[in-house]
Amino acid sequence: MPFDDLRQWISALDRAGELKRIHTEADPVLEIAEITDRVSKLKTGKAGGPALLFQNVKGHPGSQVLINQFGSEARMKMALGVSSFDEFGERIRVFMDLKSPQGFLDKLKMLPLLTEAGKFFPKTVSTGPCKEVIKRDNFSLLDFPILQCWPQDAGRFITLPCVVTRDPASGKRNVGMYRMQVFDATTTGAHWQRQKVAAEHARQRVRSAAENKSAAVDIMARSSGGSMRAEGGHSSGKMEVAVAIGTDPAVTFSAIVPAPPDIEEYLIAGFLRASPVELVKCETVDLEVPATSEIVLEGYVNLDELRTEGPFGDHTGFYSLADLYPVFHVTCITHRKNPIYATTIVGKPPMEDAYMGKAVERVFLPLMRLTIPELIDINLPIEGVFHNLMIVSIRKSYPGQARKVMNAIWSLGQAMFTKCIIVVDEDVDVQELGEVTLKVLNHIDPERDIQFTLGPIDSLDHASRLANYGSKMGIDATRKWPTEGFTRPWPDEIVMDKKTKSLVDSKWKALAKELGID
Repeated sequence: MPFDDLRQWISALDRAGELKRIHTEADPVLEIAEITDRVSKLKTGKAGGPALLFQNVKGHPGSQVLINQFGSEARMKMALGVSSFDEFGERIRVFMDLKSPQGFLDKLKMLPLLTEAGKFFPKTVSTGPCKEVIKRDNFSLLDFPILQCWPQDAGRFITLPCVVTRDPASGKRNVGMYRMQVFDATTTGAHWQRQKVAAEHARQRVRSAAENKSAAVDIMARSSGGSMRAEGGHSSGKMEVAVAIGTDPAVTFSAIVPAPPDIEEYLIAGFLRASPVELVKCETVDLEVPATSEIVLEGYVNLDELRTEGPFGDHTGFYSLADLYPVFHVTCITHRKNPIYATTIVGKPPMEDAYMGKAVERVFLPLMRLTIPELIDINLPIEGVFHNLMIVSIRKSYPGQARKVMNAIWSLGQAMFTKCIIVVDEDVDVQELGEVTLKVLNHIDPERDIQFTLGPIDSLDHASRLANYGSKMGIDATRKWPTEGFTRPWPDEIVMDKKTKSLVDSKWKALAKELGID
């Protein structure tokens, strides 16, 4: 079922027994993070622990903090309204693979899909719950129970924001999720790494400002006989930004989905909800945000202003190092009455982001198949923190295909950051790491089957030779063919014959009783 807002989602979690309300006082500085980390790693009960709603937050009377809302497979499926991630992945593949019809019959076949897609487009409404309180002055980010998660963090960080920017050329909106270090009452960092869409929007504006300035100087110089000179550096101007905190689960999830560049995240959220996302215009910037958001921050970044951001305890299990990032200046805050502050923590897995990442994995697979049709399955192991290891099974039909697949993956959006790719045959279950380990280590000749390449690396990778640039490794663990230069016999895998297995199956109930096993 779709959820209209965060509060409806919280009620659903409560009814499903997936939420615990915490009445014991807890400090947003370190303490809430430590409690949540312990709960997410509990060895008893459901994996991932329950969602937590802290209702007695130290220093913030009356405030509530929601955390670990997506921290289990069951809750991720609830959030997406599906019984399996593969079901959802196939739905979104069909939705995103609307090809241009070639003939009249194709057009007729597409009408139901196009009609359905038309229902998901966001719509702008005059107002919404996020406008219940509007503060254009005398506001402070410090009024909200923003967490500091780890001892060496540079301060408090907003960790589950939906950051809205606009492409200056196309006008298309982007919703991304980038952490925001709180510098003071009215400014934060904007941690969009250089490969992210918001960073590209900023670069486009810088280039446009530089070109306009150059053109203006050239016109003035020519009009004055060439005697004029530009003095001083040019100002690159501002880029408007809006930040929605505490959105419904579909909007939150859409902010992390690897969407094709031409599809707005609000449209994906509408698809997930099976109903359009209602948007409202911001008060001080020309952007739209979900009308039911708990909290909205409006403001801008100066395109020529950078400030040291970090360190930050990251999902790698290590602190990401301090670096220079844009500064977000808040010009207005709007929020619901008694807003619920939604947040998350990341660190050594498994944590909440592990379950979000596994859902993205299932979404990403059918999208990958659109360009790599031989893919059978992929696994991004939680301990590989999403960008360090991808295990891929393929239907192999020609020599060198495993290496072709590696290079294809490294050319796909955020998959370009994958540090290690292991390619196996279709009969290997990539979700069973024991089986993968057994077959990979048996199948490879390291010198022959391991290749290295250089390229973009995730900004959080502290081991790469340079920031954002380093090496990657691909392992071809498929069976080798004579056409790949392998002329030795390839042995059969040890498997019991069907007759014997059936015979033992028929006796197993009696045997199990004698053995005292279930």
